[in-house]
Amino acid sequence: MITGLFTAPETWPFGVAFALIVGIALVEGLGMLISLSPSNWLDDLLPDVHGDSGLDRVLGWLHLGKVPSLVLLVLFLTGYAVFGYSLQKVAHGLLGFYLPVWIAGLAAVAPGMATVRSLGALIAHIIPRDETSAVSEMSLIGRPGVVSAGSARRGLAAQARVRDTHGRTHYLMVEPDVDDEVFDEGAQILIVRKVGAFYRCIANPHPALM
Repeated sequence: MITGLFTAPETWPFGVAFALIVGIALVEGLGMLISLSPSNWLDDLLPDVHGDSGLDRVLGWLHLGKVPSLVLLVLFLTGYAVFGYSLQKVAHGLLGFYLPVWIAGLAAVAPGMATVRSLGALIAHIIPRDETSAVSEMSLIGRPGVVSAGSARRGLAAQARVRDTHGRTHYLMVEPDVDDEVFDEGAQILIVRKVGAFYRCIANPHPALM
């Protein structure tokens, strides 16, 4: 019965959801190995949430900007898949057949969104200071930071942790501003400019001010 549930054509959207969860985990893990963060890259592509429009209110309701976007996507996919499989199992037990795939697929969207809303709030509460704030990218120039993952060298960015003027933590991909410099994990740096998707940094001349 369980095997039939997972292989039935009426449950394929939920199988795809679980496959995406595994794929996201693999991509994020690979990104950590090569000092790139797909989650941070995706967050940079998404619009800032200011709360002054209908779209902003919807995105804020889903905690976008407070929780990494890939985490929110995984929460949605998890809620969507778990509810979808459960719905089809109950339907088969009561009716003797699975619901049409489009009915089950649409019915699982709302529980997926509810999962994002409820668990996203919990995650946002647990990591309140590691959120992406709606500040200008240029405002991070001149801020000190610490290389938090990988080794930063020209052509190979590493992840750095930088606090903005509000004390909120941002995770940036940084490269040395000087060609032959290398900043290993734990190195204290100073953000000096932004080139493309990456920030350029130098050794922090005043580490005591961190």
